[in-house]
Amino acid sequence: MSIQIELQSTIAELVVTGKGILAADESHPTMAKRFKAINIESTEESRRAYRSLLLTTPDLNEFISGVILFEETLGQQADNGMPLPKVVADQGIVPGIKVDKGTLPMANAPGDLITQGLDGLADRLAGYKEQGARFAKWREVYSIGVHNPTQLGIEANAEVLARYAAICQSLGIVPIVEPEVLLDGDHSIERCLEVTEAVQHAVFHALHRHRVELEFIVLKASMIVPGKDAQRKAVPDEIAEKTLKQLRRSVPAAVPGINFLSGGQTPEEATANLNALNALAGNSPWQLSFSYGRALQQPVLQTWQGNPENIKAAQTALYKRAKLNGAARYGNYSAGMEKE
Repeated sequence: MSIQIELQSTIAELVVTGKGILAADESHPTMAKRFKAINIESTEESRRAYRSLLLTTPDLNEFISGVILFEETLGQQADNGMPLPKVVADQGIVPGIKVDKGTLPMANAPGDLITQGLDGLADRLAGYKEQGARFAKWREVYSIGVHNPTQLGIEANAEVLARYAAICQSLGIVPIVEPEVLLDGDHSIERCLEVTEAVQHAVFHALHRHRVELEFIVLKASMIVPGKDAQRKAVPDEIAEKTLKQLRRSVPAAVPGINFLSGGQTPEEATANLNALNALAGNSPWQLSFSYGRALQQPVLQTWQGNPENIKAAQTALYKRAKLNGAARYGNYSAGMEKE
């Protein structure tokens, strides 16, 4: 199969009306934090058991088209001994892999971060592909402050994202490009719009320079929201209006899908905001979807509590959240559906 056909096939299966992506790629420190909240020790076995629960949820493929896995999960098995990537693929869901190696402070740009992991990436991707991964994800993060992100930080992070995406496509792997503008801070929604627009302009300039084919990427984008400590909050309609304004200014129509990250929003907020976006979008050139981690998993963890007897109820909680976000893909979600 040619690389072009591989990329086309994966995009066609990932960017599907009514479906989104489950992010289950939390690092070990993040998983330890999530498990600590429910009094579970994070071990290789406890992580395997939990992720097996997620990935074996019946009928998850009705609303989930792809799952981003952590490297450890690629080599793990479900309770019945089947490799977890195969469990995902057999459900008709595309397995993907987080490939970045986390962030470090950036030299000569105080307050900015840069993501590690380009060294040896092509070799790692080839191995992940053999294990069943068909798409990848790389995240750059941008803090909003009085002087951040700096122009140097914006340009350096864009360059890294473009280099990653080019390497992925050269191997027939669809890249998810994730420039996350962080929710932390007391900035206004207008400041978030300004920063996100600058970030995404730089990203798409870099992707163009590196000859990345935009038809075969997914943009994992932040919604335009005020900082979590901002005095003035925003309602879903305002978030949708500002987010669409920014996307229309920054994102070429060639990009097939924009899958929003939840970025610290509650499950209900993330679904309501996605719903408002789709209700307002009209004839958008892109599919507006979700790539949520905690906003899909939080109710699952609270229900599971590490108890095998709660697995079925926890899977029901995941299916429900996926279904609600599936409704939000059409602009058909309402708060009353939370109680059903």
